[in-house]
Amino acid sequence: MNWNEVRKLYPDRFVKLQILKSHIANQVRYVDDMAVILAFDDEKEATRELVRAKDDVLVYHTGKEKIEIQIKQLFGFRGQYDKHRV
Repeated sequence: MNWNEVRKLYPDRFVKLQILKSHIANQVRYVDDMAVILAFDDEKEATRELVRAKDDVLVYHTGKEKIEIQIKQLFGFRGQYDKHRV
């Protein structure tokens, strides 16, 4: 199912989605195909589900015209820290 179909079926609601197909361009992930898991009438319930969501599951509001997920690179220290090395 595409986003326009989801928006028509669930107008002005939060939906929990399983991402089936997506692509990445310019540090943005665009969702091309999805399956609706749940639709929410209660904003608090949608927020609880959003906090629990992981991997390719997300909660999004159908008021948005597109699903665009910004990809942020996490910079961190990799490897072991050796305090004796200068």
